[in-house]
Amino acid sequence: MSRPGHQLLAGRTALVTAAAGTGIGFATARRFAEEGARVALSDRHERRLKEAADRIEELCGQRPPAVVCDVTVQSDVERMFAETLAAFGHLDVLVNNAGLGGTAELLEMTDEQWSGVLDVSLNGTFRCTRAALRHMVPRGSGVIVNNASVLGWRAQRGQAHYAAAKAGVMALTRCAAVEVGRSGVRVNAVAPSIAMHEHLARTTSDELLRRLSADEAFGRAAEPAEVADVIVFLASDYSSYMTGETVSVSSQHA
Repeated sequence: MSRPGHQLLAGRTALVTAAAGTGIGFATARRFAEEGARVALSDRHERRLKEAADRIEELCGQRPPAVVCDVTVQSDVERMFAETLAAFGHLDVLVNNAGLGGTAELLEMTDEQWSGVLDVSLNGTFRCTRAALRHMVPRGSGVIVNNASVLGWRAQRGQAHYAAAKAGVMALTRCAAVEVGRSGVRVNAVAPSIAMHEHLARTTSDELLRRLSADEAFGRAAEPAEVADVIVFLASDYSSYMTGETVSVSSQHA
């Protein structure tokens, strides 16, 4: 799904984490480019990251900076921001999209499963948010958009670690927003329910995907671009009086 751009992000610079592949991250990077932004991509998968950069270059005629980064490693995060700032000079928008899922019920969940999901989805968001704020606050402007999940509000079997991480992302979003609001920086989040893409289809059973899609009012999963459109809104001046908010991108039944 692609929509015509309206230059909502013209002149802005942006960094999108976990932007390789076919999911929300790449869809967001593409929509940002279509809306006039200069976009830097990051992901821990080097080959997929190069392919994503190739696709963005085909779209806008300019190759985006692409930095390999594991958000669980502080030195990687520091290098990602250093290379992005070296390329752009400054950063207007950060999209924290990196996250890790999995299915395990609490009785059987290992410490490693719990910690792995929390370290990528919550701690990684913290590390990148902190790095961005250290640049944005002195400049007096900037926008951060975090990728949360409706599971931060709702319960689902086998998802305690993921739900806890995403609830944490929501709380981090609120706290960061009140700390930096008077510095001219906004921090918001999106909470998708289910956005269908190739990686999700490979890592989730067909039965579960059918059930989750059936729970949506539209009877289908979202396309990644439909989530990316809301991220564009939160990154743009159309949401200039919004901060600390988590916007549901879902058609799930109430």
